[in-house]
Amino acid sequence: MKIVKRAAKAVVIVLLAIAFLMLCVFVYHRICLGGEDEMISQRSVGQLVEVDGHRMSVYTEGSGDKTLVFMSGAGTCSPILDFKSLYSLLSDEYRIVVVEKFGYGFSDVVDKQRDIDSILSDTRSALNAAGIEAPYILCPHSMSGLEALYWAQQYPQEVSAIIGLDMAVPQYYDNMSINMPLMRAAQFAAGIGITRIIPGISESDAIKYGTLTNEEKELYRAIFYRRTATVTMINETEAVKENANKVGSLAAPQLPMLLFISDGSGGTGFDEETWRSIPKEYLSGVENGRCVELDCPHYVHDYDYQKISEEIRSFLSEL
Repeated sequence: MKIVKRAAKAVVIVLLAIAFLMLCVFVYHRICLGGEDEMISQRSVGQLVEVDGHRMSVYTEGSGDKTLVFMSGAGTCSPILDFKSLYSLLSDEYRIVVVEKFGYGFSDVVDKQRDIDSILSDTRSALNAAGIEAPYILCPHSMSGLEALYWAQQYPQEVSAIIGLDMAVPQYYDNMSINMPLMRAAQFAAGIGITRIIPGISESDAIKYGTLTNEEKELYRAIFYRRTATVTMINETEAVKENANKVGSLAAPQLPMLLFISDGSGGTGFDEETWRSIPKEYLSGVENGRCVELDCPHYVHDYDYQKISEEIRSFLSEL
């Protein structure tokens, strides 16, 4: 009995110690958030427009007769900064737009349904509120490829071309395993601030390999600590397979497409051959589509931005 009591006491002590450490982390996290609020408000870029009673962030840069709309992949905490290395090479000739979905970047975190119709409605409403008129050349990364394809399927008059930055096509999700418990664990860790004490976790590909200034890197990190595994992102992930099925049930849109395809590394969960074969198969049903293979990870615009910008200019000059 004494051994059992001692063991129970030891367990209680350990649990109390863990709870105390988590409390300390949470308090530290809240203090840091408070200190970062002023920096974020001072360095906020773009404009906030009202969509469905909440605020969405829309960033514009440059001018020209073609409007490129950049659309982020799942979980990219700061789309405006994530795409910067690429769009800064294009804004001398084209109008650049970055729409940050709810739960991302400077937009509000909103607990709402993330079916493909709702996501697309939000994006179109944000552009309309910002006074940015169609037609658009959509530049989606990863999961936003579904939204871009659906956009072209539903409103073909608004989309003149799609430039996929290692974008998703519906067939990727046929056999993809999505670990929702892990996503919810990440949400919990981000909420109490555990992410602040994990070395290097906030160092995104944009920070490590892109052309962000030191101030922009600092801002990216601050956004990361409040826009990681948000409830909006969780809802989006839960709905993605159904969204993929809906997009996949419709014919591939027949418009110019240029797809940049990575080597599959960097978190896709696919081997290189499979990752590259799926979008190529999708393009086989598109009359005016071609692909460019890149020897870099999934966030292609943070690695091979110079080559991508040159290919985009060539592609758009032919439209």
